[in-house]
Amino acid sequence: MLKIITKVAVLLSLFVFSGVAKAADTIRIPVLNWSSQIVMANVLGQVFEEQGYSVEYVPAESASRYEAVRIGDLHIAHETWESTMALPFYEAMDKGGLIDAGSHNLITFEEMGIPNWVIDEGLCPGLPSWEALKSPECAANFATADSDGKGRWLEGPVEWHGDVMPNRLKGLGIDDLWTVKFAGSADALWAELKAAKAEGRGTVIFNWSPNFTDAAGFTFIDFPPYFEGCRIENGGTVETTGCGSPKGWLKKAAHIKFPITHPAAYKFYTKAAFTAPMIGLMADFVDSQGMTHAEAASAFIAEYRDTLDLWKN
Repeated sequence: MLKIITKVAVLLSLFVFSGVAKAADTIRIPVLNWSSQIVMANVLGQVFEEQGYSVEYVPAESASRYEAVRIGDLHIAHETWESTMALPFYEAMDKGGLIDAGSHNLITFEEMGIPNWVIDEGLCPGLPSWEALKSPECAANFATADSDGKGRWLEGPVEWHGDVMPNRLKGLGIDDLWTVKFAGSADALWAELKAAKAEGRGTVIFNWSPNFTDAAGFTFIDFPPYFEGCRIENGGTVETTGCGSPKGWLKKAAHIKFPITHPAAYKFYTKAAFTAPMIGLMADFVDSQGMTHAEAASAFIAEYRDTLDLWKN
């Protein structure tokens, strides 16, 4: 009887030790290539460290991170934009291993647009209606050295949306006047805003909301309404790809074992529901005020300490 009790005690101690070991595993957070995502990674990471966990920031790509979360190479994916990331998010859920950890408290929008001074200076009369882009005179005001005489749209990195915008030009029938070029990073988009204004030329760039530009004077172009299946990757054809972008949610994903291995962190993570002003501030600290991502996270935590503490409890 004593031997049995001893064996049970050993097994229980091994189980408890195993649970503690798992709970102490380093939380791996993906870092992508736009400011709010990186700052939010650091905000979450600093809070997790306050809870006693160790944290590692792992460079990742937008779509492939969901498979990495699914198989456990990453623990979370904290900014999932419905209009461009829903497909890999749901595919990973269907395979098993990734769970929906809730949504942030806002509505998102991702679209091509122009800084307000482009409209104010009359560089393309009729904007923000997309039909203004059918004018050769308008397109000429947006030409750059790499656009072969056409007006240029500067998209985000190609891994974000693939051929969505080149296909849109074809669907709208304006690919003879406009061409799409891809930025290497979000920082390149903001550098283009400054360069275009300094050079006095028009610029059409990809942007999103919430972002620091919400308060900086930026207007999204009004394209034909989005409908389910209009994009080629969702079953559409070239004729239907002129549709604009949908508004959507901003979700959080987690590895299926994260609630078990890191319960306090997961509790905070599911309760953390950032608003549009919050995420805009995260980006503003970096893109307007010149902070590092870690500095921006610390400043954000100081600004919203009471809210974050409520989410921890």
